[in-house]
Amino acid sequence: MKRLTLIILIAFALSLSASTLFAAETFDLVIPLPLTGKQAKFGEMMKRSYEIAAEEINAKGGIKKKKLNLSFEDSGAKPETARAIVEKLIDTKKQPLIVGEYTSSCAKAVAAVAEERKTPYLVVASADDDITRQDYKYVFRQNAVNAHYADGLVSFIKNVAKPKTMAILYESSAFGNSGADAMEKDAQKIGVKVVLKEKYEAGSVDFKPLLSKVKAARPDVIYMVSYVMDASLLMKQIKELRVDAKLFAGGAAGFAIPEFIDNAKDAAENVVTASLWCFKMKLPGAKEYAEKYKKLYGDYPSYHGASAYSALYVVKDALDRAKSWTPDGIRDALKATNISTAFAAIKFENKEGYQNQNFMDTIVMQVVKGEHECVYPDNVANQKYVFPIPTWRERR
Repeated sequence: MKRLTLIILIAFALSLSASTLFAAETFDLVIPLPLTGKQAKFGEMMKRSYEIAAEEINAKGGIKKKKLNLSFEDSGAKPETARAIVEKLIDTKKQPLIVGEYTSSCAKAVAAVAEERKTPYLVVASADDDITRQDYKYVFRQNAVNAHYADGLVSFIKNVAKPKTMAILYESSAFGNSGADAMEKDAQKIGVKVVLKEKYEAGSVDFKPLLSKVKAARPDVIYMVSYVMDASLLMKQIKELRVDAKLFAGGAAGFAIPEFIDNAKDAAENVVTASLWCFKMKLPGAKEYAEKYKKLYGDYPSYHGASAYSALYVVKDALDRAKSWTPDGIRDALKATNISTAFAAIKFENKEGYQNQNFMDTIVMQVVKGEHECVYPDNVANQKYVFPIPTWRERR
């Protein structure tokens, strides 16, 4: 009898919370992001992109005639802080939906809380495969998983570079480990021998001992999984040591944002990177969003911003269709998502051992004359790739 009473009280509380949401003049959404610390560049880009989308949505009448009211909390890219933020949002503020975070370690912490509290969570830019391989029912991811991040790049390596050997360098994080493991498996599939696979501590300043090992191994391809400061420093020190290779390649993240070129300068030239998006692709609204972002902030956004921008349209679509604004009502609506966005087509599927995962094609960008260009595959390329790349001696 006591258990039945408790169930009735919980159901009543949820219905009351949903009724309050419908009665309010705004739909309030607090988004956790790294706004300070080493990953703040990504957090800032995503925050700006969320704000652009919210402004557009509100200008067109909001969500069911309610204004979308955004605010942000800084996790500093610390999983324990991200967890505490989300516990407060769900337990105290009764927010029926969680969106955001950037690093995989933070997203994993948030996903665990969301599933425990039975509150839907939309992952926007975190790639560790495990996030959507936990048999979670309330966790959805719209960006690609690490196992597929480099699909386009692997095709480029196989069909264009045609190397025999590869070195893999990666940072000691959830993203770094899963990205390196995925590339090692892919290299084996296409017949490329991994002659060196080395981990480094994120935030390192001296990569020369590591790069000396790479130079001695003489790999055809040097593949790196790094965030932006490490990505830039790696390429600068590769140039200093004159470490040559047929191809320098990045696993997205730090290699795919404008700051990589700004920081690495001419050492970034000809570097290719996996990417999930390029504003020059023919996607509805992609160019308009990118130009709006550049006008406001002086540079084009990377796929991290495009995913954040599009995430609010996924949220709007789900809330417009949801039978109720309860966590379960929103979860059911997210599960039925099937829309095109400026980032990609979004549809959450259960396959390959993943649950509620969006599957999308990935591309290759290359730094050509100081700018990221889409170079592969041919159907998205806006410019021909540069290959073979010149040696450091030839670049003088």
